[in-house]
Amino acid sequence: MVPRMVTRAGLAGLAAVGALAWLQQEPVALTQDSGTTVRLVAVSAPTANIAWVSGAKGTWVKTTDAGLTWKTGQVQGAESMDFRDVQGIDGNNAYLLAAGTGQSSRIYHTTDGGATWRLQFTNMDSAGFYDCMDFWDDHHGIVVGDATHGELAILTTTDGEKWARLSARDFPPPLDKEGSFASSGTCVTTLPGGRAWIATTKGRVLRTTDFGKTWQVSLTPLAGGADTLGATSVSFINPKVGVVFGGYGAVPGGVGVAVSSDGGASWTATARPDFPGAAWGGAFVKSALKQTIVAVGPGGSAYSRDNGATWMPIDKRNYWGLGFSPGNRGWAVGAAGRITRLSGF
Repeated sequence: MVPRMVTRAGLAGLAAVGALAWLQQEPVALTQDSGTTVRLVAVSAPTANIAWVSGAKGTWVKTTDAGLTWKTGQVQGAESMDFRDVQGIDGNNAYLLAAGTGQSSRIYHTTDGGATWRLQFTNMDSAGFYDCMDFWDDHHGIVVGDATHGELAILTTTDGEKWARLSARDFPPPLDKEGSFASSGTCVTTLPGGRAWIATTKGRVLRTTDFGKTWQVSLTPLAGGADTLGATSVSFINPKVGVVFGGYGAVPGGVGVAVSSDGGASWTATARPDFPGAAWGGAFVKSALKQTIVAVGPGGSAYSRDNGATWMPIDKRNYWGLGFSPGNRGWAVGAAGRITRLSGF
């Protein structure tokens, strides 16, 4: 089935014809007013009604009513920062990751809903560049950066306040110029209990089961040809089943998606989403009626209900990233302040 694009007024009309049953038949993409025109990059939705979004020019955006209204603001003193990822804990607590070379990579934290932000971490390595973040719980988090001086740059926190770089001896050595893509905030994903997976520019996936104390690494098919340049995004629905996306610089027919059924130890190429170009972000819908993956990129968005074997289009708009709540509601974000609510999975 082809997803329906609706407006807020259209959603109101659905109530008269059995909206709930209608929404469960096929995905619904609802354009929402973000209140900003800057590029939006990443989404974190801790509940069905609360979502945080990060973007360019020091911008953050938040909803507490499922996107009916959005509040936008800039972090004071960080108006030039490019916030490539966000982690929402609840309506008051959230983290922002600024990506950039040297001191342009920073972590900010708010505990008052965005009214004020405190700078927690500044990268002092002039060659460093941090890309994405995720949290296991309210206090345990991980931030992934590009390799510098022959070592991968990975930060963790155990209290939500102080960040420490993991020792290089704790994970495999990087390949030449290996890093991760800061394109959607989804180059790292976590599951409770200390599991995490990192997608890299060399088409590899690093994985841990103990909060980053030890790591293993596997090579995906995304690194298997000149038409693919690494893995952009990774998502796991449970400790075994995962998907990885890639294809920066991809040509039609090249490997752009791979799936795993053994926790990331091995990967199998599958079909590409039908939109042109690369998938910059992808995720499992956490509580879909049937297991569903959604992918987004500059060429549009699409979804799969058969673990990536086939894909159905959602739209052809420009997107950078996406995120889903613990339910089956999510948001895709992109150029010119675009926010699209995705539901009905």
